[in-house]
Amino acid sequence: MHKVVLTALATLGAAGIFGMSTTTASAASSNVNDYINSQDITPAKVTKAIWSGFPKNAYRNGKAKPEGVVIHETANPSSTIYNEIAYMKRNYNNAFVHSFVDASNIINIANTDYLSWGVGYPGNARFIQFEQVEVHSKSAFAHEIANAAWYTAYLLNEYNLKPNDAAYDGKGTVWSHGSVAKYLGGSTHTDPVGYYASAGSTYFGQKYTMAMFYQMVKKYYNNLDLSHTKLMSATYTSVNQQAQLSSTYKKNYLYNHVKGSNKNAKRQSWSKISPKVGKTYYIDMTAKKSNGSMWYRIRPSKNSAKRYWVYSGNLTNITNVVTATATSTSASSESAATSSSVASSSSSTVESSATSTSSASSSN
Repeated sequence: MHKVVLTALATLGAAGIFGMSTTTASAASSNVNDYINSQDITPAKVTKAIWSGFPKNAYRNGKAKPEGVVIHETANPSSTIYNEIAYMKRNYNNAFVHSFVDASNIINIANTDYLSWGVGYPGNARFIQFEQVEVHSKSAFAHEIANAAWYTAYLLNEYNLKPNDAAYDGKGTVWSHGSVAKYLGGSTHTDPVGYYASAGSTYFGQKYTMAMFYQMVKKYYNNLDLSHTKLMSATYTSVNQQAQLSSTYKKNYLYNHVKGSNKNAKRQSWSKISPKVGKTYYIDMTAKKSNGSMWYRIRPSKNSAKRYWVYSGNLTNITNVVTATATSTSASSESAATSSSVASSSSSTVESSATSTSSASSSN
């Protein structure tokens, strides 16, 4: 973390010798990646330990709109992940990152919807950032790389970003601190390039590179939903209700499916329903997730074909327009539920959900 403090104090355009070589090694030649695959290493689950003391400043494109992920390493061979986190909390006014990774843990301590201070200007306003703690064995290094690559893929997926290696042209979503320094300025740091090369040579007889790391990110990203997203079951009920948009609606998001219960759930822009506090929206289906949270499928007008899912906290004054409804329960799909009221029946969109494993489920 001492390394990050120096970064935060660096100014835009700071000069220095980067000491980086272009990472062009093929993934097929990576001893580390081959070991991770052959040992079937399972990445750690994300531990949410958000500390309220960190500043909350929006990215340059707005809250929850990062443009990529920066991978760091602490440059402190004698520290532990918990020591680094404690140090960060004491010195956050100088610098901080969103998360820390080691061989056994992925610990998220700052809300990734807001920027952190780890690479100086202008990178801070663009990227989610996490640190890797230096580890000291073959197994530990392989596990740390698996954790870091999976977490990078997880973050890209969370914010609807696609993998794109920025090392070659300074444009992309996966960045080393060194690439940020080279293409954007604000720092002269080159991590984690040196740490990767040294640990790879020591434990696997071959330098590990960011190009090799990027191949692991792509692998995890392409298999993320199938391997790591454990979806919650939900009970879906057709209803005929209406509600008003709450004054606190911006604290949550609009989705095309129920978040955490459908692998295809993605955030949607509020502009799609012309949001206005107090405006009436029409509800044709509810979903009660297995954790007890309630979700509502809303339409901006009675006859609108647009339908989006919102968390209960987005709505207020929910009332029935037509009462009796039929309920359908499913752990893996949203089946069309038929209204049993005296009003005309309507069919609802079937939304399929697949069950897989995740390192971090939504609390909503």
